[in-house]
Amino acid sequence: MLTSRFSLLAAVLMAFSVFSCQQGNDDVREAARQNIETVTPANPNAAAPAQANVAVPSGPTTGMEFAETAFDFGQVTEGEIITHTYSFTNTGDEPLIISDAKGSCGCTVPSRPTAPIAPGETGEITVRFDSNNKVGQRNQRVTITANTDPAQTVIALNGTVVADPNAVQ
Repeated sequence: MLTSRFSLLAAVLMAFSVFSCQQGNDDVREAARQNIETVTPANPNAAAPAQANVAVPSGPTTGMEFAETAFDFGQVTEGEIITHTYSFTNTGDEPLIISDAKGSCGCTVPSRPTAPIAPGETGEITVRFDSNNKVGQRNQRVTITANTDPAQTVIALNGTVVADPNAVQ
């Protein structure tokens, strides 16, 4: 008799547990639906939101304008090092703080100013591209992250690397 009551109690508790879990899942699904409805832009052609790993500036933003955003280095022989300096101006009303500059691969290495650039002042980013083992058309990118809107700006080095005819095969 005690065993059958225990079995009945266990069955009731199990049924309640399954019902509670299902109800909890329904609540979670409904919350997710509401979140999607509030996050989805009204315009389906609107730009996608920024990537999650991109640091969005938390303080005041400013503007950054480059004299040029792309440099064509022409044709070079494999193994040459190309260096180019990009000049920019802080076009906003706040100090410009460049928090990061990353090349598209290890062969493209930027150097950036670490001190804030005052409004109206200029600065430089120097990019070094090592063409060793990079034969062919090249389109090297550097992504700069700063307290600007948008937070990232891209500059480029373009050209062609030809095989060194004197290289040992």
